[in-house]
Amino acid sequence: MILERALIHVLPGQEAEFERSLAQAREVIARAEGFRAIRALRGIESPHTYLLLIEWDTLEDHTETFRASELLGHWRALIGPHFDGAPQVEHYAPLAED
Repeated sequence: MILERALIHVLPGQEAEFERSLAQAREVIARAEGFRAIRALRGIESPHTYLLLIEWDTLEDHTETFRASELLGHWRALIGPHFDGAPQVEHYAPLAED
């Protein structure tokens, strides 16, 4: 399992629209190969900042399969217009168990 962390800054005043669009975008990403789950959180100190935590089976499911699919275009069409700059994306792997 791989965890994608996406830090997204939303254009001020578009937070409610972003959240409505994200609800629709969840249905899109849920159809992606290797997708497991998504969790969205909103910043307290910076309410125009959102943290998406997305679980994938493998890194390639996100970086190759999803990014090369038509689903990415649908995902971006829904939430991208609300971005205030490019999202900051990083991937994490679980620590090996002792």
